[in-house]
Amino acid sequence: MDDTQISFYGLRFENAFLREKGKAFETFFARVMGHGFPGDFEPVRPYGPRGDLKCDGYRGSDGTVFQSYAPDAMKLDQLLAKIDEDFHGALLQWGSRMRRWAFVHNDMRGLPAEANRKMADLRAANPAVAIDVIGYPELREIAMRLAVHQLQDLFGDVPSQRTMEKLDFAALSPVLAAIQRREPEAEPPLTAPSPEKLEANALSTDAAGLLRQGRRREKLVEEFFAAWPDPGFGEEIAEAFRQHYAKLKAVALGPDEIFGELQSFAGGMSGPPSRQAAVLAVMSYFFERCDIFEDAASGTPA
Repeated sequence: MDDTQISFYGLRFENAFLREKGKAFETFFARVMGHGFPGDFEPVRPYGPRGDLKCDGYRGSDGTVFQSYAPDAMKLDQLLAKIDEDFHGALLQWGSRMRRWAFVHNDMRGLPAEANRKMADLRAANPAVAIDVIGYPELREIAMRLAVHQLQDLFGDVPSQRTMEKLDFAALSPVLAAIQRREPEAEPPLTAPSPEKLEANALSTDAAGLLRQGRRREKLVEEFFAAWPDPGFGEEIAEAFRQHYAKLKAVALGPDEIFGELQSFAGGMSGPPSRQAAVLAVMSYFFERCDIFEDAASGTPA
């Protein structure tokens, strides 16, 4: 797996981690674990009046009972009650079969201090059971150890460095044609971005890596616009990106969520790798020209 694939799959994982809630997150977790521990991890589904016995998955090799919690919004009182109820419920249902209990959550920031203190109290009161927390970094580590064919099953096909190298006008044309055209500003901002722009936008390593990969084909995009018969075509595309970026910023999405939404806007979150590579090259081109995201020097939309 090359650097381009690593960045694409890393960002696909993050988008799924942020997007899936409730039962959908439980299913996502089970699929990642099923690939990561084939023949060992067993997903558990509710059945009949006894439900799931306070278990969303079981790993026989170390006796781990997994319990996931992925609400739309994490509220402290509900979180603490959930931890307490699920641990003691699992202990009652699984007894000595449960040698380890893992609480799986979907908060990118990690658990609050009170929840970590609750975990410490449970460990002290139950020394025979190992108690762990699985969040974004732990689940991502499992996912990114998977083979390419497993990641393809989870997240679909993505471009490789070879795909980027083979990118041509034929792949760029339908992507640019599909982006909605809008009237350009009278005096669009043309200031080049500062070198600190990636850091200023708090983009993840994966998103930043993809933009760097896209820059390898920046010259191709520039030549495409230069050869296009309508000299204003590039500015129409830039304005479409600017306006969509402003809408995404207005609803307070995070940097990587905005990155993913802009990919979708340009038509590149799915489809053949060649199309995704074309979208990446176009996004990188406009990122470098301050049409999307912020410039570190001004702190304002570029």
